[in-house]
This record gives sequence, structure tokens and C-alpha cells, in this order.
Amino acid sequence: MSEFHYDVDADGIATILWDVPNKSMNVLSYAGMQELSDLFDEAHADEAVKGIILTSAKPDFAGGMDLNVIAQMKEQAGDNPAQGLFDGIMGFHKLERKIELAGMDFKTKKGGKPTVWASPGTALGIGYELALSCHYRIAADNPKAKIGLPEIMVGIFPGAGGTTRLTRMLGAMAASPYLLEGKTVDPTRAKAAGLIDEVVAPDELMTRAREWVLNATQADTIKPWDLKGYKMPGGEPYHPAGYMTFVGASAMVNGKTQGVYPAAKALLSAVYEGALVPFDTALKIEARWFTNVLMNPSSSAMIRSLFINKSALEKGAVRPDALDQKVKKVGVLGAGMMGAGIAYVSANAGIEVVLIDQAQEAADRGKSYSEGILDKGMQRKKVTEEKKAQVLDRITATTDLEALKNCDLIVEAVFEDPKVKAEMTQKVEAIIPTDCIFATNTSTLPISDLAKASSRPDQFIGIHFFSPVDKMMLVEIIRGKETGDRAVAKALDYVRQIRKTPIVVNDARFFYANRCIIPYLNEGARMLAEGVNPALIENAARQLGMPLGPLQLMDEISLDLGVKIAKATKAAMGDAYPDDDVDAVLFKMFDEGRAGRKAKAGFYEYDEAGKRQGLWPTLGDYWPVADVQPDLTTVQHRLAMIQTLEAVRALEENVLMDIREGDVGAILGWGFMPWSGGPFSWLDILGAGKAVEICDGLTESFGKRFATPKLLREMADKGQSFYGRFGAEQKAA
Repeated sequence: MSEFHYDVDADGIATILWDVPNKSMNVLSYAGMQELSDLFDEAHADEAVKGIILTSAKPDFAGGMDLNVIAQMKEQAGDNPAQGLFDGIMGFHKLERKIELAGMDFKTKKGGKPTVWASPGTALGIGYELALSCHYRIAADNPKAKIGLPEIMVGIFPGAGGTTRLTRMLGAMAASPYLLEGKTVDPTRAKAAGLIDEVVAPDELMTRAREWVLNATQADTIKPWDLKGYKMPGGEPYHPAGYMTFVGASAMVNGKTQGVYPAAKALLSAVYEGALVPFDTALKIEARWFTNVLMNPSSSAMIRSLFINKSALEKGAVRPDALDQKVKKVGVLGAGMMGAGIAYVSANAGIEVVLIDQAQEAADRGKSYSEGILDKGMQRKKVTEEKKAQVLDRITATTDLEALKNCDLIVEAVFEDPKVKAEMTQKVEAIIPTDCIFATNTSTLPISDLAKASSRPDQFIGIHFFSPVDKMMLVEIIRGKETGDRAVAKALDYVRQIRKTPIVVNDARFFYANRCIIPYLNEGARMLAEGVNPALIENAARQLGMPLGPLQLMDEISLDLGVKIAKATKAAMGDAYPDDDVDAVLFKMFDEGRAGRKAKAGFYEYDEAGKRQGLWPTLGDYWPVADVQPDLTTVQHRLAMIQTLEAVRALEENVLMDIREGDVGAILGWGFMPWSGGPFSWLDILGAGKAVEICDGLTESFGKRFATPKLLREMADKGQSFYGRFGAEQKAA
């Protein structure tokens, strides 16, 4: 099946129309690349063709390279994978250089056929890299469209010429947000930034493209870097201005990535080294660094977790077979921070919302939370007055439970008190339809216990949102002992509607995410009590790639919540409770009034505006820093393994049913070392044998909380990996 269509009109304008069959968005495959190359050869060889338009038959131009193909590149590259990868990448460069040179005589710079890129909508990754190789770039005025190079977000960088071309076009400094941060912008902002040349009304796109081709001069077909005397905007690395740019960029990259994200370092190296040589040599340097990244297990793990697995989960890979359970009207019980956030994301997704609280003032305040978010969106010109009114009109803030009678989903977000939750469950079930699904947003209380208050336990489920709801992408769906398939399907369809990523786990105390993150926090507190320098604890975590050290994260979550969880857990576990040493730290801080950021006092100090200033100097008075400090590796192993072992135990105990959910949930839920692809991917990178060796050493030195799970030891003995052993069981979306 053809992915591109070719036509030459009476004026000699060849149109190459991209339209990948059976896909809503164009993505470039190997077959498509060869087909596109052949069509440009045909256009360049045809004397009747005066110029070329590259466009799309779909509402968008392209979503980029098929990352499933990228994920397989290393495996398909033969006995010499690095050489195979390099040759494949150079194939992309050859195609784009062909488009760029347009059949011209390179010495005389004559004979090139003007080529214009005409995009009706979004163009990301290879879609925009193809645009960069064209001589002129026109985009339709589509405010929903996004243009840019987001590859860095999934552990790679723009390796099909985007890095080299954008740097030469804009200069290293101006290009850095789009390369190093993966920033994407709408067409109007893209033109202002110099990413494209023109924005036109959608119905004028092809007319304007034809007009440009017919009026293009020979000079319009020559890129600046192919002209003699070309100078890079902002200065080359050896120019005084350029030198300062690259020194600053190096410091910025290392400061933000702590050296654990190979793609960022490789990208910067490709830019720096490529700026020192002619353009075609720079493309080879870019290809070598891109090969280097693809050969690094971090990139394949990130692609697998953040694109392939994440997309599969969002498309229903773990959904039970059930009729469509799209939510029409949701009732949210409790208008506090969580309830207000749930109401907003639901209404913003087009769902009618009833927001309930005991007092009308509280319910109105919960609705005003949505208004505040929408107002900020209007200030950034991402939300219109009309959109704001539509979203707010969907939210009914009230104290009247009777307003819930037509809901098909209830999300309860009241206090973390089993008695309060039980009372609300019974009151609401007396009003709602008999087929309405009831979900609780608890973060710690076992779902099966809460379901005892329900007369319909098969329709009772946990839907655990993370705070702040409007920003956090993960939603943890918890299946109780009696929860039925329709309830699970309803929860998954709802999460899909609100455009978040779901994972489904079986019921157990703390479920999956909190089960893993609480030990991380506790280990930080333990080390503080042992006399480990708090700066060492925090920086060791950041250099693992954790977004926040355990002490800072406790401040952000708030220590009063930690105290409540500790007391409830101790009451439930009795003599088996293992964290008295942690509580000594936590309770002491709480008693001192240092409840965290919201109190402007915690493990860190804060100014009046709540901005973090630095670690609290008085920490050393309570927990003196020991004269002999542990080495960095030991601290990092403790912080990383204490989380990872809980993930393995969750899999052993069937709390976690799919390792994809374990990896995606860890990254999106609490920021587990994204460069690693998640805890199971990290163990595969490390190797089960090495992981057991580390765990055994930690157990001997620090106790049984680091004891190697039976599953992990068994896998080490058999030489297995998690994705090798469990990957075949995964159901595709």
C-alpha cells in the first residue's frame, strides 16, 4: 500500500501527498522513506516539473517517526548493530539532503527545483525535520497544531538532520528550547521563532504553496549553509559569543540532567562538534551521536516505557472485554483540592459534573478552582472566553445529593476516614442508578474494606488520582476483591476520556505507587537519623535522576500527611510495624511545627512566598552529621533499591499484573529515574545477577528490608530479564 501519492499539474507543479493508510496520523516507516525518496527522484528527473509541494492528506502533517520502528532498529541492525544503525540513520540524511539540494549542480548551485512544505496541522519529529529540508515552510493557521522536535522527551534527540539544521538556521542559543527541552509551539509562535516562514488561512494553504513555487528564484533553492562564507547565527564555538553560549549550555545540561540522560549530552556534543565542520560532515557527526544514543540501553528503555507501553495502556491494553463505558455525568463527592481537581479535568474533557460538599461555600470554592485554572489558560492565550464558559457550565456545585441521581460514575474524594467514606457510600447509593459505578479516590485505604459499606461491591472500585490532578498524568485504578469487569472498564474509559494514563492494580495496602514511594521517603529519613549528611542524601537522589530528593519530597507532600499515614499504618500492622525509627524523625519535625512547604518550614527553609531556600541548618542539631560518611554509590543503591524491591514484591504478590504498568506508573506517578525506563527496565539494564548482589550486600549492612525477593533471585539463577520473561504475556492495545 502506498504511503505517498504523486501528481503533476498543468503548471508543472508536483504535489507529494502523505497519507499513511489505516492511521489517523502520518508516521514515517522504512518503506515510506524509500517511497518518498523515489518520488523526489522522479520529480527531479522530470523536465516538466518546475517545483514540488510536500503536504498531507490528513488534518495533520506527521506525528514523527514510527517509534516502534526506532525501538526495533538495534535488533534489526545485524551482527554489527552500531554500523547498521549508523547506515540506517544516514539513509534518512540522504533523503533529506536530496530534498534540500533539489537536483541542483552542487558546484554551480544551479538547477534546483523549489520545494515548499505545506502543513495543514501538527508536524513533530521527522515531520518537522522533513520541513527543515524544504526550501520554504508554510503552515495553516491552526491553533491546535504543534510544531517542533520533542524527541528528547522519550530519551533520544532529533537525529534525522533536525539538530544540525535547526542549529544552523537559528543558532545554538535560539534552537536550544526546541532541541534540549523538546518545546513545541503552534504555527503563529513557530513563525515568530523562525521555525517556519509563513502562516496562512487553512483554505489558502495549497494556493499559497503553488504561488510560492511559481515565483521562486534560483536563490530561493539554496540553503544558507550551502553558500560560501556562511556563518552560524550567534557565533561558532570558537567565536567569543559562541564560546560563551556553548559553555553555558554545557553547564545547563549537566545541571538539569545530572549526567544521567545520555540523549541530552549526545545532542550537545553533536551540536558543538557539528558546528566546527562543513554541513555534510556535521550530518555524519549527528548520525554517530544518534547511533551512540540508540546503542545506550537507556534510550530503548525510555522509548519502550514512555511511548510504546504508555500508548498501549492509554489505548486499552489491559481493559476487560466489556461494552463501551463512556462517562456522561460524573458526581464528585468532596470539593477539596482533590475533588476540585477531579471536577476540573472531567469538565474540561466534556463530561457533565456534579460537585458535592457539605457547605455551599465549600462547593463553590471547589468550582472556583476550575475558574482559576481557566483564567491562567486565558492569560497564556490557550483558553478562550467561550471555552472557559463551556467548562464552568458543565460543573454544578451543590450540597444536594439528589443532584447525583442521573450520574453514571461517582468519584468519592472525602476525608481519609473509613467511617466518613462508608457513610457517604451508603447515602449516595440510595440515590444513584443501580448500574452507576462508585469509585473512591483513597490513596492508602484498602478498597475491599471500603467496599463492605457498599450494597454493590462488584460496582465499587478505586480510582487514585495524584496531586495536583490537572498536572499529574497517572491515574491508578484499584480492583477490589469483588470488583467486576464492567467497573474496571468504566474506570479505564473514564481515564481515557480525561486524557490521562491508567494503570490497573489489585487491592493491597498502599496499592502500587504509594507502596513504592513511601519506602523511598522513609529511607531518606533513616539516613538522616544515621548521621548521613542531608545534602548527600538529596544530591545522591537527584544524580539518580529522581526529580526530588526524599527530604524535599516529604516537604512537598507535607509531613502532617506522613504522620497520619504512619499512625494509621501502625494501628493496622501492630507489632509488625517496621518504621519506628522513621517516625522518630517524622514526628519530631512535625512537633517542631515544620510540616513542610505549606507551613514554610520543613527539612528545607522557605521565604515568605514559599520559595525553597536551602536545607534547614538546625537539622544537624537534632541529627548530627557523622564524621565518616557513606560513599555516593551506597546511598544511591539504598534509595533506588528500596523502591525497586517493592515493585518486584508487588509483581510477586499479583498486586501488579503487568510490568508495563509498573514501569509507566513509576515514571508518571512519582518520577522514578525516567532515564531507566522504570524499575523493571532498570533491573533489566542492571541485570538480575548484579541486582541480587547489590541487594544481598544491602541486606547484610542495613537489614531485611533489602532482602532479595524470591522472584528476582530465581531470575538471576536462570539468567532471565523481566521483559524477556514477562514481555511475551503482554496484551497489545
